[in-house]
Amino acid sequence: MPILCEEISLFPNSLLESSHSNELHHWYLVYTRSRHEKSLARHLHSHEMSFYLPLVHKETFSRGRRMRTYLPVFSGYLFYFGDAPWDLPKLAPSCVSRVLPVENEAELESELRDIQSLLAVGTSLTVEASLVPGQRVRIKSGALSGLEGTILNRKGGLRLLVAVNYLQQGVSIEIDDFMVEPI
Repeated sequence: MPILCEEISLFPNSLLESSHSNELHHWYLVYTRSRHEKSLARHLHSHEMSFYLPLVHKETFSRGRRMRTYLPVFSGYLFYFGDAPWDLPKLAPSCVSRVLPVENEAELESELRDIQSLLAVGTSLTVEASLVPGQRVRIKSGALSGLEGTILNRKGGLRLLVAVNYLQQGVSIEIDDFMVEPI
């Protein structure tokens, strides 16, 4: 089975081991451009800038061959710890969409430690999106890319409702949460 090398996901390795609260460095959430999380991580690592990008392995089949890939747990996001986060778009303009400050850094750091612990054990993880029935979403990719609808919960599964409001009727399809993004 071909295996793609696992990329750096934490720099420095001791970043999540203890509280790093100080006046100069803070946690920031970096929203990346589509599928640029690992590129940004490589860029930050080359500049020795602290970050955390939780990665989970996924086995896929391509042309009849089993392959193991490493995907970000939180698609589109990277956690940056440092100063001057507003320089990130200048350092990696093709990767960074925007930088958001974190209000409760202690809570975020604790949650990131928990995720790192789960990943270190090697348990099988399922990424859970916070999609709730009634929420408006858009399909991200595939044949139905761009299609918008409303999330429904039917028989324990999620469905995407595409409605004709004028008729007060619609159709629905079964959908997985990773296929859609909130509008």
